Amino acid sequence: MKKAAILGGGGWGTALSMLLHEKGVNVSVWEFDREQCERVKKNRRNEKFLPGVEIPKEIAFASNLPEVLGGAEYVVFVVPSQTLRGVARQVAVIHPKKPVIVCATKGIENGSLMRMSEVLKDELPQGLGKRVAVLVGPSHAEEVARKIPTTVVASSTDEKIAADVQTLFMGASFRVYTNSDMVGVELGVSLKNIIAIAAGICDGLGYGDNTKGALLTRGLAEIARLGVTLGAKRETFAGLAGVGDLVTTCISRHSRNRHVGEEIAKGKTLERITSEMVMVAEGVPTTKAAVDLAKRHKVDMPIAQEVYNVLFERKPPREAIRQLMMREPKPEVW
Repeated sequence: MKKAAILGGGGWGTALSMLLHEKGVNVSVWEFDREQCERVKKNRRNEKFLPGVEIPKEIAFASNLPEVLGGAEYVVFVVPSQTLRGVARQVAVIHPKKPVIVCATKGIENGSLMRMSEVLKDELPQGLGKRVAVLVGPSHAEEVARKIPTTVVASSTDEKIAADVQTLFMGASFRVYTNSDMVGVELGVSLKNIIAIAAGICDGLGYGDNTKGALLTRGLAEIARLGVTLGAKRETFAGLAGVGDLVTTCISRHSRNRHVGEEIAKGKTLERITSEMVMVAEGVPTTKAAVDLAKRHKVDMPIAQEVYNVLFERKPPREAIRQLMMREPKPEVW
């Protein structure tokens, strides 16, 4: 029986643990909050992050990282993007073997401006760094846990590792494709969260389908523009990690990032919104990182810049949209 360690006991970590358990994998989940860990172990539910879902008793939960990592052939990172480095640093010390490393975290690290796979490779021993894959796509935990058909992408610089991860996770309700463009896959699923915040702002202001259609189209153009500049393949952004994840996140009632934008448009401060949320909206820190990356590489990203202005400069949302609409006329380029 294969053994997997899920690092992160939130909604997505819990959903992935259930998915692997159903496939006959021996699964252990690391939840750093001891009280939360004990609640899940006792009730066999994760009401804080994934309410209403029964967790099989065979899935082990523990707050002791070495205990969870022991004997694991696969280590799946499902922690927030800005804490990934710290957790990877602990894993590097604890884990002497060479498991396959799967990153299911979406985002860009502030400061270093590294993608999540780059952070892992930066912290893990060289042997582990070469065994990193990402597993991402349009996949809300609430739906995956309820076996609603979902399709994602496994990407790695090593085709055998990507295929291994594909086989590990693929099932009747969870289809996995492989894609060798790791740069494009990671940037697509990270940057779309910025556009999702913008979509929420449009929803909160009461704008309609015309606005949403334009936002998604021009938002995708920005994502692809930065991605290609950083070495991604343009066609990746037409796939699951691009338009697939973008559409899902921008229209879904489950989207934390869309929720942030909607609440901003209603007049709440970012500080209040994030303090009231149980889970992390990755689009908030990613907006900072994306604007920094765009400036560093001289890439035009007007939507991302205006989302930044609304979030961190407290620019009125209607004014931000007016400025986007009144930009200099130009031909449509994707």
